[in-house]
Amino acid sequence: MKAYFIKNANVLNQEGELERKSIMIADGKILDIMDENAGYFASEDTDVEVIDAAGKLVVPGLIDMHVHLREPGFEHKETIETGSRSAVKGGFTTIACMPNTRPVTDDPETVQMVLKKAQEANLAKVLPYAAITINELGRELTNFEALKSAGAIGYTDDGVGVQSAQMMKDAMALAASLDMPVIAHCEDNSLVEGACVAEGEFARKHGLKGIPNESEAIHVGRDILLAEATGVHYHVCHVSTEQSVRLIRQAKEIGIKVTAEVCPHHLILADEDIPGLDANWKMNPPLRSRRDVEACIKGLEDGTLDMIVTDHAPHSAEEKAKGMELAPFGIVGFETAFPLLYTKFVETGKWTLKFLVDKMTAEPARVFRLDTGRLEKDAIADVTIIDLEGLRAVDPNEFATKGRNTPFTGWELKGWPVMTFVDGKKVYSDPTLS
Repeated sequence: MKAYFIKNANVLNQEGELERKSIMIADGKILDIMDENAGYFASEDTDVEVIDAAGKLVVPGLIDMHVHLREPGFEHKETIETGSRSAVKGGFTTIACMPNTRPVTDDPETVQMVLKKAQEANLAKVLPYAAITINELGRELTNFEALKSAGAIGYTDDGVGVQSAQMMKDAMALAASLDMPVIAHCEDNSLVEGACVAEGEFARKHGLKGIPNESEAIHVGRDILLAEATGVHYHVCHVSTEQSVRLIRQAKEIGIKVTAEVCPHHLILADEDIPGLDANWKMNPPLRSRRDVEACIKGLEDGTLDMIVTDHAPHSAEEKAKGMELAPFGIVGFETAFPLLYTKFVETGKWTLKFLVDKMTAEPARVFRLDTGRLEKDAIADVTIIDLEGLRAVDPNEFATKGRNTPFTGWELKGWPVMTFVDGKKVYSDPTLS
């Protein structure tokens, strides 16, 4: 039986202050969180590894409720194993994967295959979403009840928006009857065909067709009304526009059951930051205006947006080399998410450390009713140790993901995860640690 005793750990208390503690992990649980100088007691048959955190931050394992693991069908981009390895390197212990694979995760057998592959990888916990419509074509609903029984945690056609309001209303009503959430990629196809970046100065400068803000916000507004009518838990994917934030805020104010997420890149980058026609800066939703960035930041700060997700979306170098117009949308996110946000917002004093940690742990756990996201006695031992001091540059060649598609290459960041535990098992340790 393997157990761990983490000493000299900095732990956040309820007030957001750091306290020096020792943590005992055994049998998949946090057995105790003790004062700094406490020792440990273990039976003779228990193998205890002592880990000196040396003042590093210890937090609940990070949770990412929007990722693309690409398997089945796109294993050249990523597999469940490589994606999970990248996740735990980035400090994530629970990840929820989208169904836009090939075949689409639209039947119980594919859901079970994803769960089996995740179990074989034995790294991060993988929670599969199932598609709303068969093949994500928007024509016929999937078997929601069978998908739930197989282990799906919600329904989404992420990658595309459900274009028919009636189809979405029917989906919401059915999901509500099963006490399951609908997770929406909000995009009106009639406004985006042939576009690759946001409508704005960058698009005009390079003669590119732009994606307008209203392409997202129209679906957000429509779906909020449908959620009000059906009573479903409606969750908005990767919010990127001021209009969407405004609509979600208004919906929450009148009690509609809507939650929402935002990605690090939509909190940090605007279209004016794109240096040229480099497809590593191409994602969907696209980078918007500085005004939209500020609206997303404010929305997260005031609780309109509930959590941070990565929308980890790996592609091959060959695919991204096709250029801004032809390359697929998406960037990788697991391994840079926490360092980016810590460096940009906590180091600069804009956010407290507790605020950032909560938005990546406790809040996603609350919204999706997970039994993780807590660092306390008797909690599940999903734990991440983070070095807040060491400065490192983002180097895609060091990524554990197959994807190298990031706009953050070379950025000097602090806040790098260095050790990760899932269910009390050490699944990642930075090789530079002694």
